[in-house]
Amino acid sequence: MRKVNLKDIPEQERKSPKGKFERASKNISIALGREPESLDLAKRHPFDLTLVRIPKGKTLCPYHAHSAETELYLVVSGHGSVRDKYGITEVGPGDAFFFQPGEAHQLSNAGDEEFAYYVIADNPRSGGATGDSCYYPDSGKWAVVKDGLEEVILKGNETDYFDGEE
Repeated sequence: MRKVNLKDIPEQERKSPKGKFERASKNISIALGREPESLDLAKRHPFDLTLVRIPKGKTLCPYHAHSAETELYLVVSGHGSVRDKYGITEVGPGDAFFFQPGEAHQLSNAGDEEFAYYVIADNPRSGGATGDSCYYPDSGKWAVVKDGLEEVILKGNETDYFDGEE
């Protein structure tokens, strides 16, 4: 059995230049030994489990749709708003929701406290045969993985991840 405790997992933070987007996350699967670039299924895990925290008044990332990745969310604390093609849905502790490939979505903190949730994704980006790309409907950008690094491309030219989003 592999075991970790959340307090022992390093937290990664990401903030956009103008401050609209911000999050802190703990990649539990990597802490349990997942090797993202390995082609050995025993080292890859069939999914990623991450604990994500979004501060009050912030949004996780730009509105986007994955081409191949499926994501399942479980809210732990706080209140969020989830944007999808149908509009905005409020979520809170105990709520679970799911996005299939091609379903654009965006999570924001809609409450007065930190919004925290677990996300389980089937990680097709990491060594999988299908790969994954993201489309950003608000800016018309595509993000693709090349040589293990994400590149953001807009109308054929490479650009910054947050360009046209804030």
